[in-house]
Amino acid sequence: MASTEPVADPVPASRPRVSVGKIIKWAIALLVLVGAIAAGVHYWRESQRYVTTDNSYLNAHMVEIAAQVSGPITAIHVQDQQTVEVGDALFEIDARPYELALASADAQLEISRQSTSQESAAVEAARAQVAQRGAELRNAQSNERRIQDLVQRNLVSQQNAESVRTQAETADAAVKAAEANLSQAMSALGKAGDRNAAVRAALAKQDQAKLDLDYTKIIAPTGGLIANFTLRPGSTVQKEVPLFTIISDEEYWVDANFKETELDRIKVGQKARVIVDMYRNHPFDGEVESLSGGSGQAFSLLPAQNATGNWVKVTQRVPVKIKILNPDPAYPLRVGTTATVRVSVE
Repeated sequence: MASTEPVADPVPASRPRVSVGKIIKWAIALLVLVGAIAAGVHYWRESQRYVTTDNSYLNAHMVEIAAQVSGPITAIHVQDQQTVEVGDALFEIDARPYELALASADAQLEISRQSTSQESAAVEAARAQVAQRGAELRNAQSNERRIQDLVQRNLVSQQNAESVRTQAETADAAVKAAEANLSQAMSALGKAGDRNAAVRAALAKQDQAKLDLDYTKIIAPTGGLIANFTLRPGSTVQKEVPLFTIISDEEYWVDANFKETELDRIKVGQKARVIVDMYRNHPFDGEVESLSGGSGQAFSLLPAQNATGNWVKVTQRVPVKIKILNPDPAYPLRVGTTATVRVSVE
C-alpha cells in the first residue's frame, strides 16, 4: 500500500548577503567622491570670481627725519617706537649760535637801510643841484640873447657879448655835470626803500637766519610710529643727514605679487580682501590702486640675463598695489609683514 505522507519541499539555496562593512566603505567612497566634486566645483567657481596670492607684503610711507641745521642736541621729546602726531616736538638743537646769527642779520639790515637812506638823500641833493644849474643856464641864456640884441644896436661892445656867451656855455656845462652827478647817485642808490638790492639781500639773510633758528626745533612732519631712534642729549647732528624714520599712518597698502598670467583679469578699482597673517580673524577691505610697469625681477639689483647660457622659462610675478581702505588702530599694521590678498575680478 502506497504511503500517503506529504513530500517536503526542497530547501531554497541561500542568497549571498552584503556585509555591513562593505556598505560603509561604499558610502564613505561615495561621500568622498561627492565631496571632491563639490570642492572642485567650489574651487572652479572661486577661481572664476577671485584671484588670490599669499606673496604679499604690507607697506607704508616711511619718512626719514634729518636736521636742517647742525649742532648738539639739547633736548629730546620722544623715544623709539613711540606714536606721534603731526607737529609734535621731536628734539631740539642748541639755538644760541643761530640766535647770534639772527642778531647779526638784523644789524646788517639796519645798516643797509641807513645806507640806502643816505644814498636817497644824495640823489635828492643831486636833483636839486640839477635844478639850480638849470636855472643858472636859463638866466645865462637870457642874458646872452639880450646882449646880442644890444650888440646889433651897437650899444654893447663885442667883448662884453663874448663874456656873456662864455657864461652861458659855462652854465650849460654845469648843468651837464649836475645831471651826470644825478645819474651816478641814482645808479648807486638803485631802487628806493625795501626794493633796494642791498636791503633785499639783507632781508634775505634775516629770513634765512630766522629759518635756521626755527630749524633748531624739529617737529614731526607726519603722524606715525618712530623707528630706529637712537639719539641722546649731547649728540651732535649734521645738516641733512638722516637720523631716524617715522612710519606714516596716513596710508597703508599691500604689495601683492601676482603671476603674470593673472594680470589680464586684474584692473584698477577692483575690490580686494586682505588677510594679514598677524590678524587672521580680522580681514581688511582693499582696492586695486595700480599695477607695476614691470616684474619684480626687472627692477632687481642684478636682473637675469636670459640671453646668455641655458634658459628655463619661469613664470614671473608683477607687483600690484592694493590700498587698505579701513585700517584699524586696534589692529596696528606693521611694514614688511605678510598677507594674503584676494581680488574680486567679476
